[in-house]
Amino acid sequence: MNASRAREDKRDPNRETRPEVVVIDYGLGNLRSVTKALEAVGARAELTSEPERIIAAERAVLPGVGAFSAGMRNLEALHLLPAIRQRITEGKPLLGICLGLQLLFTLSDEHGVHHGLDVVKGRVVRFGGELKIPHMGWNTVTPVRQPAASRLFEGIPDDSYFYFVHSYYVVPEEESVVAATAEYGVRFACAIARDNLFAVQFHPEKSGNIGLKLLENFVNYVG
Repeated sequence: MNASRAREDKRDPNRETRPEVVVIDYGLGNLRSVTKALEAVGARAELTSEPERIIAAERAVLPGVGAFSAGMRNLEALHLLPAIRQRITEGKPLLGICLGLQLLFTLSDEHGVHHGLDVVKGRVVRFGGELKIPHMGWNTVTPVRQPAASRLFEGIPDDSYFYFVHSYYVVPEEESVVAATAEYGVRFACAIARDNLFAVQFHPEKSGNIGLKLLENFVNYVG
């Protein structure tokens, strides 16, 4: 146990009884904000780049901001791709955030064609037309009434506002995985849910109390 962890445990003697969540650190993303938000809703959050921890943890979060190709390159360099795929195959809870949603898909059109984790069939495409890119700021999110989505969005009113920053969006092949939609020129999937796999395009850690409620649902009710 390192010194900082020892100080945390001394301040919070109940830390070890709190729900465990590992935040996957592959060098992209606002990891501190995500970790602090998870701690705020009662989780015992831990940053890790260790494949074994990612496979074994009770819950995992795959955050991320930046380019799709850089995300896949970093995950591959750290030997994390098999660990993430194994975790999902075994049905262990995982939440993707922003780039972490897009990386789950088969292909991305961002700056060329790039292969993703391919655990969700579909493509990542760019917003078109006269839209201002990136899509940045608050937008309403409409959950889809399907069982896995209902767990993630429990207690969150329809058309609640979440914070977005992205130029690309996901197009799943199977509509059944869509957990919520938003509109920016087109109606697009902004969240997916399948069994214990969840992912959102918006940033719950930047979305105030509504975002914290979604993270709390993942921490407390999923799995």
